[in-house]
Amino acid sequence: MKITRVTAWQLDLPLTQPYFLSGGRLRFDRLDSTLVRIDTDEGLSGWGESCPWGQTYLPAHGPGVRAGLQSLTPALLGHDPCALDDLNRVMDITLPGHAYVKSAIDMACWDILGKFTTMPLWRLFGGSAAEPVNVNSSISTGTPEEMLALINRASKQGYRTHSAKVGGSDVGTDILRIDAISSGLPAGEQVTFDVNRAWTPGVAIQVLNSVSCNDWIEQPCETLGECAHVAARVSNPIMLDECLHSFADHLDAWKRSACEGVKVKPNRVGGLTKAKRIRDLGVNLGWQMHIEDVGGTVLADTAAIHLASSTPPANRLASWLCHYHLDLDPFPGQGARNNQGQAVPPSLAGHGVEPDVDAIGDPVLVIE
Repeated sequence: MKITRVTAWQLDLPLTQPYFLSGGRLRFDRLDSTLVRIDTDEGLSGWGESCPWGQTYLPAHGPGVRAGLQSLTPALLGHDPCALDDLNRVMDITLPGHAYVKSAIDMACWDILGKFTTMPLWRLFGGSAAEPVNVNSSISTGTPEEMLALINRASKQGYRTHSAKVGGSDVGTDILRIDAISSGLPAGEQVTFDVNRAWTPGVAIQVLNSVSCNDWIEQPCETLGECAHVAARVSNPIMLDECLHSFADHLDAWKRSACEGVKVKPNRVGGLTKAKRIRDLGVNLGWQMHIEDVGGTVLADTAAIHLASSTPPANRLASWLCHYHLDLDPFPGQGARNNQGQAVPPSLAGHGVEPDVDAIGDPVLVIE
């Protein structure tokens, strides 16, 4: 089987309401997503998606995906989409770095492999059944009262795990947020406090040694070195996210004892192939993991849920679904959806989401 054509579409995805994180210093109103379809000489096609969370969250941006595809995809024509390790080597040689550009290509090729073998991705990733995955809410930065109100609303929608955005220049306010939310959680629910790298090490140590809770703290500082410094001086379990871009970064985090868990996001690390390698490392190291994507429609969410579902329960925490924050749903009725706080991956061949070409407009890129 050979790749004969790569086609890309741009989708503008407005959020239902402005979204704040990192202590409110980062605001987002809409996302810029790129859908990719790979066609083959045997008639099979696969779909992928790359959707950075704006342009200030990570070193990635929507127009960069399409510029990277313009440079990358001619080198992929004629290659076997099912030879995923080889394809990733070709991509890394053709365009070093730019992991977020490669994610949609890799996802589409996994979709083709699933269709070729007539198996769902959760099976190809090592799962024996389509296990339900807990879904976590995402709570925007605000006052303690505002954030608790959002958590209570999410709880009524079935969420039992929450990600509360904290982190700012006011140490006292962050202490109040964390203590109020931890003590005010509905019974049987849990929370991770996501700092999105907003604290300096001194502030992180001051806050975490002042709060009374022992909940997860996610990405307290900018760099891996700073987070490792904090992890050695606080009792809260640390989860890392934005500072981990490669397998080597994750291995370095383990060597430094910088965390007890990580977020595995295919778009951040370069696709499902590399995300699976990192997931397998995490299982062997005893980490607990949130497996989800950076952003996008139900297509990107569903591909990540397949990987999460196939992860052993002891290592699997919860997954976030970006498409619940969008003001539109381009693929209604498809993919992994929240059902009372859980999402189940489809058992269709591939990832199980098939966009309607007539509904997504004209392509912005065709390489053949």
